[in-house]
Amino acid sequence: MSPHSDPPASPPGRTGGTQTGGTQTGRTQARVPRTLRSAAAYAWRILVVGVVVQAAFSVLGQFHRIAVAVFLGLVVTAVLKPLADLLSRVLPRALAVAVSVAAGIVLVLGGLALVGETVAGQRTGLEREFVSGFDRIEHRLEEPPFRLEPGALDDVQSRIGRLLSSHRSTVISTALSGAGRLLEVLTVLALALFCAVFFTHSGDRQWHWFCEQLPPPAQSRVAVAGRTAWRTFTGYTHGILLVAAINAVLVGIALSLLGVPLAVPLALLEFTAAFIPLIGSPIALSVAAVVALASKGALTAAVVVALIVIIGQIEGHLLHPIVMSWAVRLHPVVVALSVTGGAVAAGVIGAVVAVPLVAVVWSVRQALRHQDRTATTTDPDPSAG
Repeated sequence: MSPHSDPPASPPGRTGGTQTGGTQTGRTQARVPRTLRSAAAYAWRILVVGVVVQAAFSVLGQFHRIAVAVFLGLVVTAVLKPLADLLSRVLPRALAVAVSVAAGIVLVLGGLALVGETVAGQRTGLEREFVSGFDRIEHRLEEPPFRLEPGALDDVQSRIGRLLSSHRSTVISTALSGAGRLLEVLTVLALALFCAVFFTHSGDRQWHWFCEQLPPPAQSRVAVAGRTAWRTFTGYTHGILLVAAINAVLVGIALSLLGVPLAVPLALLEFTAAFIPLIGSPIALSVAAVVALASKGALTAAVVVALIVIIGQIEGHLLHPIVMSWAVRLHPVVVALSVTGGAVAAGVIGAVVAVPLVAVVWSVRQALRHQDRTATTTDPDPSAG
C-alpha cells in the first residue's frame, strides 16, 4: 500500500454511530435537570435503607419479647451498675451485684406493697365517696345543658350484668388470654433480670470480647460507638428516672393537699407514665382528674386539670432542659415525632423505647463523625514528601 494512499474506510456506522450515541446521551442528560438527577440518586438510596430497616423490624418483631427483655435488662443495669461499682470497692464483685439486685427487688416490691396497702386501707371510704360522687355526676347531668332524664343511669349496673352474661364465653376467653399474657410478662421480666445480673457483673468484659471478634479495621469504630451509646443510654435512663421521681413527688403532694383519695397510687402511676415523654404525664393526671371528679367534685377535678398544665410546663421548660440536656440533646419536635412513631410501630413499648433509641443513634453518629474528622486532620498527606 502506498504511503500516500488514503486510509482504509471505517466500517459503516462504527465511528459515526459512537459519536451519535454519545451525543444523544449527552443531550438526554442535558435535558434532565441536575436537581432531578440528584433527587433520583437519593431516592433509590432511601428506598434501600427503608427496605433494610423494614427487614430489621420484621426480624425484631419475631423476637420482640427477647428484644424487650434485653432492653429492660439494660435499663436495670444502668440503674444498678453505679451502686454495684460503689459496693465492689469493699465487697467482692459478685456479692456487690447480688446486694444491688436484692436492693432493687426489695424497692420494687415495697412500692407495690405500699400501693396495695393504701388501696386496702381506703377501700371503705373510697366506696362511699365514689357512690356519692356518682350521684353528684348524675344530678349534674340532669341539669342544663345536658338535661339527662332522671333515673337514666339507675339501671347501668343491671345492664352491665346482662351484657356480661350474654358474652360470658368472650369474657372467659379474654380472661384466659390475659392470664397467658401475664405469664409472658413474667417470663420477660425474669429474662430481663437474668440479663441485668450478668451485664452488671461483667458487661465490660462481654463488650471487649465482642469487639475482639470483629475485623481489626472495624474494632476502633465499634468500640467508640459502643462507649458513646452506653454513655447516652445511661444518661437518659438516670435523667428520666430523676424527672419521673420529681413529677411523682409533686403530684403526690398536690393530690394529698387537695384531699384526693389514692394519692400514693396515683403518684406511682405518674412515676411510671413519665417514662413516655410529653404524653405520659398528661395521661396519668387525667386518671387523677377522673378520681377527683368522682370523689371530690368538679372544682377539685378542675384544679387537677390545671395541675396537668403546670406539671407539663415544669417538665418541658425546667426539668428536661436542666436534667436531660447533658445526656440527650434532641429538639422537642424530634421527641414528639419519635414518641408518635414508636407508638404507631409498637404501641406502648415503642413509645418508651423510641426516644432513647433515637438519642443513641444520633450520639453515635456524632461521635463517629468527630472521630473521622480527627483522623483526617491528624493523618499526614500521603502525597507530601
